[in-house]
Amino acid sequence: MPEVEVRRDGGVQTIVLNRPDVLNALNADIHKALAAALKDARADDVRAVVITGAGRGFCVGQDLTEFRDATGDIADRLRESYHPNILAIRALEKPVIAAVNGAAAGAGLSLACACDIRIASDAAVFVPAFVNIGLVPDSGGSFFIARLLGPARAFDWMTSGRTLTAAEAQGWGLVSEVVEADALEGHVADLAGRLAGMPTRAIGMTKRLFDRAAESNLEDQLEFEAQLQSAATKTNDFREGVTAFLEKRKPEFSGS
Repeated sequence: MPEVEVRRDGGVQTIVLNRPDVLNALNADIHKALAAALKDARADDVRAVVITGAGRGFCVGQDLTEFRDATGDIADRLRESYHPNILAIRALEKPVIAAVNGAAAGAGLSLACACDIRIASDAAVFVPAFVNIGLVPDSGGSFFIARLLGPARAFDWMTSGRTLTAAEAQGWGLVSEVVEADALEGHVADLAGRLAGMPTRAIGMTKRLFDRAAESNLEDQLEFEAQLQSAATKTNDFREGVTAFLEKRKPEFSGS
């Protein structure tokens, strides 16, 4: 059974973490398979990506049996396995949706927060598991969760070890929507399909703008907006959007 399953439906690529017997805990093999799937997702004909988990869990972070048996410095393992996949998600010039079907804990929580959009099943829970075993947030958790929740709430939550329900996560702004468990797959497929039909280059550049905004001053951000707006006007999708508006019809974006 592959550690990661990859499905394609039109312009949507779905990446399924596939170790359901251990709630999709991360090991060396799943990291390699995820890296390959994210590399495939860079293809131009992939216009939206979904990351989810098989079975009852989204991802509960590091497989602690591997952690116990491994030698060497954990920092090296993070740099070699975790960091490239988190950076690959952020580098994708297209929307990435986390379909959180069950528990998201530790580095699995960080993985979900690295995505652009989070949709949760009502069975999902969110667990800042690091502190419960004497560790600090990693895999971008401190970066993304502080951005999503603000530094004060992020610190309070990540040092408490408290499990959030899906409804609480939505109330905090950690996830965009909560849907019934049996409706999650179809709901996310519809959302991904709609995003795949949008002007992909514009979405990718919007992602870059928001990534930059937190560290930018206003003058620099205005200049970056101007540069990307100039690039956007040179796309086929811009020309199609304007033509469709003038012709009073629905645009047919190609993602180019």
